[in-house]
Amino acid sequence: MKMNEPTDFQTDTAAEPIGDNRYRVTLNDRWWVSRGPNGGYVAALMLEAMTRSVTDTVGDPDAQPPRSLTVHFLAPPRTGPAEIEITIERQGRSTSFISARMIQDGEVEAKAMAVFSGPREGPSFDHGSMPDVPAPEEGQEMDTGQGPVAVFSQYRAIPALGGAPLSGGPRAETAGWLRLKDDQPMTPVLAAAMLDVWFPAPFLNLTEPVRAPTLEYTVHFPVTLPVTEQPDWSLIHLNVDQATEGHFSEDGELWSRDGTLLARCRQVALLIPRKQ
Repeated sequence: MKMNEPTDFQTDTAAEPIGDNRYRVTLNDRWWVSRGPNGGYVAALMLEAMTRSVTDTVGDPDAQPPRSLTVHFLAPPRTGPAEIEITIERQGRSTSFISARMIQDGEVEAKAMAVFSGPREGPSFDHGSMPDVPAPEEGQEMDTGQGPVAVFSQYRAIPALGGAPLSGGPRAETAGWLRLKDDQPMTPVLAAAMLDVWFPAPFLNLTEPVRAPTLEYTVHFPVTLPVTEQPDWSLIHLNVDQATEGHFSEDGELWSRDGTLLARCRQVALLIPRKQ
């Protein structure tokens, strides 16, 4: 890739303004899972359009970075063009509340709500800690091109914690180092996508194949991204305490190599046997 040339991810999450606070996006199937786009990819598309809208109205792209994004997935979109309609619910000098709908062929496929809020002075503390795992240079990189879903082949991956999927392990906890093959700095849009690309934590407990489509996905951004312009490995850590009635809630964290918490998420998803 030439310097200043957009990455595949930037190209495939681009949002083109078409007037009346609407944006055109094009869904590319290289970010697909078994039955449609990866939920993190849909979230990234919606966040990109919402960010463009805030920047267009506020002016300074750094004045109001995203702090929270919640997406509800109504139906899986298809490959090709879609529109994202933006509503500015409330906007001030430091904070904006934005809602969005992804529409394809007249059908609403996803809805989102986001909060954008600028940094300000206030008390600070940090009691969190990154999982104690080997550095990426000490691990064995996976051949993601042989993965079960297309989206995983867009990333480089190094397992760091937990066993293999469908190994019937004792805990639903997993972690691994990730970075795009087509490298770029970590942004909120990339973080929203990356937090949903690792295999779901319940897969470690199970021995039979399942599907895990996401119903709702929330991402929080505690720091302004990018923290650095230098691309690097990021550690994804996922944990699930309970799966019941065909549903589970998964907590996720995305850490930089130096132990900075870049983003955290929680999602509600189904757990469906493949035979269904």
